[in-house]
Amino acid sequence: RYIVENQQFKTEEEYRMALQDQKLMERMRSVCEGYSDGQKKTMIARIRSGEFPFKTRLGLLFAEELESSLVKGKPVKPSEDKIDRMAREMIRKKEKNRKRLILALSLVGMVCIAWFGVYSYFDYRTGKQNEQLSQLKGQISEPWEKPDSDTQQEPLYQLDTPAEEREVLEEYKKLYNKNKKLIGWLKIDDTNIDYPVMQTVDNTYYLDHNSNQEYDKNGSIFMDKDCDVLKPSTNFIIYGHHMASGRMFGRLGKYQDKEYYEEHKYIQFDTIYEKGLYQVMYVFRSRVYSNEDIVFKYYQFIDAGSEEEFQSYMQEMEKEALYETGVKAEYGDQLLTLTTCDYHEKNGRFVVVAKKVTAKE
Repeated sequence: RYIVENQQFKTEEEYRMALQDQKLMERMRSVCEGYSDGQKKTMIARIRSGEFPFKTRLGLLFAEELESSLVKGKPVKPSEDKIDRMAREMIRKKEKNRKRLILALSLVGMVCIAWFGVYSYFDYRTGKQNEQLSQLKGQISEPWEKPDSDTQQEPLYQLDTPAEEREVLEEYKKLYNKNKKLIGWLKIDDTNIDYPVMQTVDNTYYLDHNSNQEYDKNGSIFMDKDCDVLKPSTNFIIYGHHMASGRMFGRLGKYQDKEYYEEHKYIQFDTIYEKGLYQVMYVFRSRVYSNEDIVFKYYQFIDAGSEEEFQSYMQEMEKEALYETGVKAEYGDQLLTLTTCDYHEKNGRFVVVAKKVTAKE
């Protein structure tokens, strides 16, 4: 069974492939009958280079036939020992290629495992750190407690107002003493958004650092460097990564569904000096534009120089809104903007804008 050209094949599949190779050999034999020695040598080289679609050792067998015909002028089939050697060589090459493939796949697997390990470590550390910060929030700072020496930094604002007018709220004193870059706390009920908000003069720093000044791919929730909580500026812009794990602003995009908005209309944002409740007004998608683009850039709206400028920004946001909330703002209202990456387009952004209110409706 399974014999082709006096060669024994072990499986039916090999046998079928050998029959196909036999047909190819017969066609090539008829073509090579009138070939000169030079043409035959070229054909032998092409066969051994794998140019022809032989699937079994019959291809090497045919090459040997042509080679023998150069010596004796007629096809002479190679010895069984020589064919066995050729078959073993083919098997050896296949085994070598198989081992290379296994090694490559193993390396890829190790890289993936290492990446997952690093990802899990940072995710776990971020979660534990946020738990610790949440526990510190609200704790009363004792008079004898001093700021942490290794995290002590100059506050962002240096104002001439009396100290009692910018007294840090009691529930944030411990956190503030831990890191002078703390500017507030952001919380949306029934979500994982419950984070300290940082601010520094470099908007890129907290993209990959946590509130302990450690490298962290999750980064931190942070306020735009040009916003001022003491003045205050018209609009507080707060950034956070869109993490696949859902941390930071990973789930902010759920606001694209109006049903989700209906259940999460209010955002709690306390500065370290004042508590604040905000009601969502607009939800929209945008992007980061080049400096040359003359378009509405929500991330540049920090201070409104006039009522006309304020209303102009409101109209642009309303045009971009995914749905109507019925909430409007007037000149003089304090606004809050939460923004994160969005992958609907290159440099896309997802934006939620709210206004400060005194109480829930």
